[in-house]
Amino acid sequence: MDNGQKKYGFYEDYLKALFSTIELEDFYKPKVEPKEFRKHLRVFKAYEKDEVLYTVTCIRQYSNASVIYLYTDWEESEDVIHDREKHHRSFELSIDDSFDCRSNGGGGGSGYIMRYPFIVSPPLPDNPKGIDLDFTERFPFDKYREEHHFVITLD
Repeated sequence: MDNGQKKYGFYEDYLKALFSTIELEDFYKPKVEPKEFRKHLRVFKAYEKDEVLYTVTCIRQYSNASVIYLYTDWEESEDVIHDREKHHRSFELSIDDSFDCRSNGGGGGSGYIMRYPFIVSPPLPDNPKGIDLDFTERFPFDKYREEHHFVITLD
């Protein structure tokens, strides 16, 4: 950065802010909102680890995007129901470089099903056989838990 500062007269803090903004490219991408529902694709796939069941039951197909819902289900004891650090999760979905995957929130409650929707654009093909849904699970309030990766392959 010293060369750019001297050559062009930029301040170091300005250059740091400029390059930090460039790294946030995904934040500025236009967000695709699903339009014109077409159909449901049946999936019915599950994965289980540490007494948590992760399921994808169907994919909603729209003209411009697909919406994939990941569900998590687990049983909690009474002593951890009110401890957000124990059960708060966030997820990311990636497929391959040809699909943009964006989390669209999530909701539910402790000790039962939570739902995490993902908007995928362009839409998945109507026959998505062989496509891998690569999920990353994070625990933002528990610094001692490592992130967890798992893949659900569509048939």
